[in-house]
Amino acid sequence: MITAFAAIFVFGLIVFFHELGHFSIAKIVGIKVHEFALGMGPSIIKYKKGETEYSLRILPIGGYVRMEGEDEASDDIRSFNKKTVFERIAVIFAGPLMNFILALILFAIIFYNISGIPTT
Repeated sequence: MITAFAAIFVFGLIVFFHELGHFSIAKIVGIKVHEFALGMGPSIIKYKKGETEYSLRILPIGGYVRMEGEDEASDDIRSFNKKTVFERIAVIFAGPLMNFILALILFAIIFYNISGIPTT
């Protein structure tokens, strides 16, 4: 049972960092973010800060960042579809980049704990 909870926690951590990448770059380039969600299905916990709703959902599989103009046509200047190609690519690429950075950090921690600091 503890192994299942540990797997869910680790998967949630990976998803959190991935979605945080999309979210942070979207905010930096000025895209309106409607929701930052971890999990799928109905919300367990949610709160709104500014224009963004943050939610934790019942099924611990995946997550998403819902941005203005991502799936639908929008005339809002702050919509995803109104940004330059470079800005859209940056938002899309930021999620996998955060996964890569997280992997580097975890490998460094594991390597340090296994090998320790050389004494000579």
